[in-house]
Amino acid sequence: MIDLSGVVLGPLAGRPEASWQQAPRGKWTSAQIVEHLALALEMSAKTFASRRDKEPMMRRGTTLRERVGKVFTFGLGRFPPGLKAPERTTPPAQVDGRTAEAHFRNALAAWDAVERDLLPARRNDLFVKHPRLGDLTLEEWARFHVVHSRHHARQIRARLGA
Repeated sequence: MIDLSGVVLGPLAGRPEASWQQAPRGKWTSAQIVEHLALALEMSAKTFASRRDKEPMMRRGTTLRERVGKVFTFGLGRFPPGLKAPERTTPPAQVDGRTAEAHFRNALAAWDAVERDLLPARRNDLFVKHPRLGDLTLEEWARFHVVHSRHHARQIRARLGA
């Protein structure tokens, strides 16, 4: 996976806490975005780790909505418009930038450990359901996290005027 810490945290490096807290009215701050990304990484890493010893799995069929989502996400590197974050990855109303940064770095480390432990042995027979894309392999989740992080990094740069 690419260096997501650089993609996400690079624009915020050396910035004061006030920069982490800037956002248009009704939108997440940069700190909340980083926390959201940490929650998503952490959740998928924990789920894969919890399934490490499961028997080989078979991918369930996908719905039309999931197939369209995969075209946007994996084909175009974008998200379909109008999506809201799942509740489990919604950040709290207030989050400190340094706390979000530490959580994000820890979640990246957990994700890296899962990749190290499960690839290549479980490449094609271990799945975790994404709420909008259906069952994904570990490598598909890694691709999702890259697209997801780049999407939110654009928002962070816009908040910073960078």
